[in-house]
Amino acid sequence: MASINPYLNFLGNTEDAFNFYKSVFGGEFAVLQRFSDTPEGPANLPAEDANKIMHVALPIGKGYVLMGTDALESAGHIVTVGNNINLSIAAESKEEADKIYNGLSAGGEIEMPLQDTFWGAYFGMFSDKFGVRWMVNYDYPKS
Repeated sequence: MASINPYLNFLGNTEDAFNFYKSVFGGEFAVLQRFSDTPEGPANLPAEDANKIMHVALPIGKGYVLMGTDALESAGHIVTVGNNINLSIAAESKEEADKIYNGLSAGGEIEMPLQDTFWGAYFGMFSDKFGVRWMVNYDYPKS
């Protein structure tokens, strides 16, 4: 069965926010990737964006993960009330990811079709017909 986790969007202060959350909840980051870590690296980014957070994950409690990113204004991302949080579904199989994505996105607005990613996952994003923002992710097994 899939699990669900909150995914927060910030305008440049994700690292500060997540260091604060870490100080409250404890633990260690399971993932911390900067935009400079992407295959395109800083070549396609303004210098001020290269060190910003592309993805961070902080496990909280039993089986829950708080995740976040810096929404880059230079890439046209605008954070407002309503789009500053996504619900991220961690599917247990590619088939489950397809079923959830296709079901929830019906009648909604696709932001990113389900596709293989450079970080080793099958991933897609959309808003459902009620305006709720979702991310569906299936992590391929590590070999």
